[in-house]
Amino acid sequence: MPDDVTAVDLPDGAFDGRRAFHDHLQAALGAAARQNWREIVLSDPDFVDWPLGERATVEALQAWSAAGRSMVLLAQRFDVFAREHARFVHWRRMWSHIVDARACQGPGLPPVPSAIWTPDWFLHRVDLEHVRGTCGRTPEAQRALRERIDECLRHARPAFPASTLGL
Repeated sequence: MPDDVTAVDLPDGAFDGRRAFHDHLQAALGAAARQNWREIVLSDPDFVDWPLGERATVEALQAWSAAGRSMVLLAQRFDVFAREHARFVHWRRMWSHIVDARACQGPGLPPVPSAIWTPDWFLHRVDLEHVRGTCGRTPEAQRALRERIDECLRHARPAFPASTLGL
């Protein structure tokens, strides 16, 4: 199926509310597999209200996962994953070679945006409390979001290891 046909199922414009955010995330992950997106950035201060532990999310990520793909996870902290996103943690362990998890936390560091960024589409939650934001393919908005993410990545350190080795 041509990309321009599948692009229709991606949301465009403002969104409001947790349900819309979750629906947009599922649409993005489904499109990632269908359109063979090579790169995805998931960014959030803590991912506490993302549906990453849901079966549908992990199934979509599994369908997307392949050689040559890459995912960047950017957060201030990753402590919620072990408690709330067990399925995602298992998927991340299997696909650790394509997932780069980074933490940007500390005084004077830029705030981590709540966003999904790909070369083809973006979603940016600008109001976390009320779960409001915008999404689409607008080049200027997409570029501005990537600049914010890149600024955080410049200060970030590796985090959220796929496994913990012990003696």
